Amino acid sequence: MNIKNRENKIGWNMLIVLLILWGLFTVIPVIWSFGLTFFSYRGNLSKFVGIGNYISIFSDKLFLKAFSNTLFYLIIQVPIMLLLAMVIAALLNNSSLKGRGIYRTIIFLPCVTSLITYSVLFKMMLAPDGIVNKILINLHIIGEPTNWLGDPFWAKIVVIFALVWRWTGYNMIFYLAAMQNIPGEIYEAATVDGASKFKQFFSITIPLMKPIIIFTSITSTIGTLQLFDETMVLTKGGPGDATITLSQLVYKTLLNIVQIRVMHQL
Repeated sequence: MNIKNRENKIGWNMLIVLLILWGLFTVIPVIWSFGLTFFSYRGNLSKFVGIGNYISIFSDKLFLKAFSNTLFYLIIQVPIMLLLAMVIAALLNNSSLKGRGIYRTIIFLPCVTSLITYSVLFKMMLAPDGIVNKILINLHIIGEPTNWLGDPFWAKIVVIFALVWRWTGYNMIFYLAAMQNIPGEIYEAATVDGASKFKQFFSITIPLMKPIIIFTSITSTIGTLQLFDETMVLTKGGPGDATITLSQLVYKTLLNIVQIRVMHQL
């Protein structure tokens, strides 16, 4: 057996082990969980109800509200965040820009900032007597203080702004690393051929960054669908469940079940 065949065999063996573990801890639990959705449980007793659970949940107004909110965050926040991260990465990839390291650090800092810390700051700044209202009133943009976290529409905008502020720097790092791995000779050849910076960006940078763009799009989508922290700390799902998400609904439902069982035991 030559070295190449031996390396291929080792690689396949390692891949098989990975696939077995992935199947045991991911695929089988997902399939099992999907099967459980066709049953109704009361303690240890189970009853097959078919699609009854699905009919019930899609008839629940609170679920539909949480679903629409989560979808709203996904459609609005993710494209804005990724586009902004791409633009910032392109600007900070300019070798002639002075202080690039400082700018990168400043933009990346929000994603390592404590959720509680920045949530408290957001609440203070967006309070009716907070600095945001004072600035807007002084600039004559608004005539009276706005209750940003008490209004259903503006509360959603605040959540989106918080997500963009916190995670744009995280995605920027991926884009910046991808841009720095693109050989400079490609841009030099394009410049010789007369391609503008704008055309180079869309004809060279974007196509070569496609794997990273797909990766950040998938991770950002998953993170938004699992959104819990920001809405829980900033708005607690309010006002009137206006900002509640699917993850928060699951938490709220389980909390109610636990409280009911505790009360029955007492």
